[in-house]
Amino acid sequence: MVRRSGRRPGNQDTRTSILEAARASFAEKGYDKASIRAIAGDAGVDPALVHHYFGTKEKLFLAVMNAPINPGELIPQALEGPREHAGERLIRLAIGVWDSPAGTAALAVFRSALSNEWTARLLREFVVTQILRRAVGEIIEDQAEAPMRTALVATQVAGTMVARYVLKIEPLASADVDTIAAAVGPNIQRFLTEPMPEVFKQS
Repeated sequence: MVRRSGRRPGNQDTRTSILEAARASFAEKGYDKASIRAIAGDAGVDPALVHHYFGTKEKLFLAVMNAPINPGELIPQALEGPREHAGERLIRLAIGVWDSPAGTAALAVFRSALSNEWTARLLREFVVTQILRRAVGEIIEDQAEAPMRTALVATQVAGTMVARYVLKIEPLASADVDTIAAAVGPNIQRFLTEPMPEVFKQS
């Protein structure tokens, strides 16, 4: 009689176990520190099965978040074009996603994060590592300033999304994208590229 390995074979239950282990790992350790090998160990499967079902760690994270979009496919749109207009392109991209059918799923995740700590951790990791880091990293020249500038960009993007789609504050809620881009884009641009000596004091 051949003794069976403790690793689970591939099936739907295995996929669910991987997602549950990944959800806990990403929320506890963050995206950067979580590893496929550790997630596989927690799920009781071989790392090869994780790659079989999800491919890469990035795709596994998107599956955990049930993300309605793949930032890796959309963010390049915000990077194309003159650097001095990146702020406007970024807010236009965000509004475009939220105004699309994908916006319903995004809103559900956002609302859940307001009342659930684990969902909030996952959403923070998703926004920082999959969206802001991609969109902002190549625009900001001084990487020592990148964390603060990225967080400041988040105040404008997330704040606009909450006011427009969650709280539905008028006239912002019904304003057209050109109006919002003209109002918010310059603020994002300042946080992306303009000197901020009052924030980044020289030592």
